[in-house]
Amino acid sequence: MSQVLLYLGAILTGIWGISHLIPTKNVVAGFGDISEDNRNIITMEWIVEGVSLIFIGALVSVLTYIGPFGVLPRAAYTVVVAGLLALAIVSLFTGFKVKFLPFRLCPFILTISAALIFVGGVL
Repeated sequence: MSQVLLYLGAILTGIWGISHLIPTKNVVAGFGDISEDNRNIITMEWIVEGVSLIFIGALVSVLTYIGPFGVLPRAAYTVVVAGLLALAIVSLFTGFKVKFLPFRLCPFILTISAALIFVGGVL
């Protein structure tokens, strides 16, 4: 059951990362007429968050596949949980104020992912 929870947390995190990458062009366009530097910064940051979430999901998946119950995987899961919760808190105080639904979902999705990984790999 622990491995199922770990894989679910990894998949949810990875899918949320992919969901960040798909609308990048539209998100940047939503900022309207901004400088090329600002457009590049927003694009970079949006892609970085998506790739980071995909990486976290992949890391959890690989560790779970190789052997989820050693000292190293448990330490990695702990760091992943802390990172996801930190992102959830940032999202709660920033993105949650935005009326666009995916921004408002972010803290919940990241917290659920962290909880699945915590229960599956840390406890």
